[in-house]
Amino acid sequence: MMAAFNPAASPMTEAVRRPSFDSTVSAADTLDVPGLQALAGPVVSARPEAGAEAGAEESARRGPFRPEVWMNARQRHASRLAAHYFRALDSLAVIAVSLLCAGAATSGPLIHAQVSQVLPFGLGAAATLGMMRLLGRYRFARGQKTAWHLATVAATVLAGAATALVTGWALRGPAAQESAYLVWAGLVLMSLHALHIGWSDMVGRWRAAGTLTPNIVLVGATHHAETLIREALKRRDLNVLGIFDDRLARSPRAIEGVPVLGTATDLLTHKMTPFVDRIVLTIDPRAEVRVRQLNAALGNLPHEVTLLVEPDGMAETQSALDRLAAAPLADVRRPIDDHRRAFNKRVQDLVLGLTALVLMAIPMAILALVIRLDSPGPIFFRQRRHGFNHEEIVVWKFRSMKAESADPTASRQVTDDDDRITRIGRFIRKTSLDELPQLLNVIAGEMSLVGPRPHAIGMKTGHVESARLVADYAHRHRIKPGMTGWAAVNGSRGPLHTAGDVRRRVQLDIDYIERQSLWMDLWIMAITVPVVLGDRAAIR
Repeated sequence: MMAAFNPAASPMTEAVRRPSFDSTVSAADTLDVPGLQALAGPVVSARPEAGAEAGAEESARRGPFRPEVWMNARQRHASRLAAHYFRALDSLAVIAVSLLCAGAATSGPLIHAQVSQVLPFGLGAAATLGMMRLLGRYRFARGQKTAWHLATVAATVLAGAATALVTGWALRGPAAQESAYLVWAGLVLMSLHALHIGWSDMVGRWRAAGTLTPNIVLVGATHHAETLIREALKRRDLNVLGIFDDRLARSPRAIEGVPVLGTATDLLTHKMTPFVDRIVLTIDPRAEVRVRQLNAALGNLPHEVTLLVEPDGMAETQSALDRLAAAPLADVRRPIDDHRRAFNKRVQDLVLGLTALVLMAIPMAILALVIRLDSPGPIFFRQRRHGFNHEEIVVWKFRSMKAESADPTASRQVTDDDDRITRIGRFIRKTSLDELPQLLNVIAGEMSLVGPRPHAIGMKTGHVESARLVADYAHRHRIKPGMTGWAAVNGSRGPLHTAGDVRRRVQLDIDYIERQSLWMDLWIMAITVPVVLGDRAAIR
């Protein structure tokens, strides 16, 4: 039974959940099993046992859940958005067939056709696409037969054909072109069947590779965890990557083959977190104080946290696992949700990002030449920064500092009279032209045009790592970082010299994440240039 902990209620309650967006490993976007073993290694090897047991330890570290390819949460989240791409391509196909048939059914140019001649095709297309969405034909449920899926697609086309026929008879009477409507229905049916055979095959391959299988970690090496893992092994629709437990001295090295990787505190900084979709608390829900402590501690991560209450019988166990394994393609039936916003944002990034890259290609080439002539060293500066869900990404910038003074970890924040900055570097930093190469990160899907600015890994404010100064700092990573953002246009740009600066930046970033929309992004992009050029007080 899945539940959330409410201190004011009984132990068997509803469930503490936190909004989450999903994250890379450094050099590669995918990680195979040996790579994941290497990630798990440092914590496990720190346990007291060693020597002759090393072989058993290595075996336990692997764990029984081994998809073909380990993908980080950002890539898996992008795959789940495929339903929106499928629907968009279906719509284009149906619209194209409708225009073709409407044009063939009229004697002259389509633009001069009577409404009564075109409307039946339009309403038929709208009915077909509406029924596809209403019946959830883009969910591709696990275990659903392709033949049944295609049969339901055919039913939606029949509904569209009936709509076209009724509309034609109502508008044109005996002059209705029934044969044209039937030809339209046949072409739409063939188009959608061809597309959905491809979609079904693609989703099947994703499932076989584990792309659509949720990755979870458990906190608590308890009998609750053992029950969950046993059932997950039978179902194979849920990957339990590891277990974390504060009682390492008393906990087993592995449960049903799933390794115990460290304490709950270790989870906060573990390199496995970019692969995790959800954290499940498998401790006794009656330990209310401990549940509250863990929930508060894990609140520093951008992941969703769920409390597993002991199920009452097999039915509740299966129901709990069904909810944990529920990571299908995005539901296109909902008017607004996180998946739809993410899809809209990705389309916006691709369209505007590619357009900007084409328009800025010549200015960027000129800047590259000037940088090369201004000082010795490379044209570009690459820095590891935190992205979506704690993913480590490599961010591209034009080099603005002397090559020998490069500071990839931002251990020393930039000051107004910083002697490390080159002559051209001072200009491109002041105008933010040094950020233009990040358009490549946007097109690659690692960043967005608008979002919280990515901070360097290990960036310090004074002598303290910035992430340690604000409890909600990690919630900046619930969405992709951006080239510009709500914080940037509200005066929080450049270095963070005090804890107050970090706190204000985080507050503005979280405010943006909660309010993000297409129109807000367009507004931020529209005012970025005048705000940046007019902000003479900012140090960069």
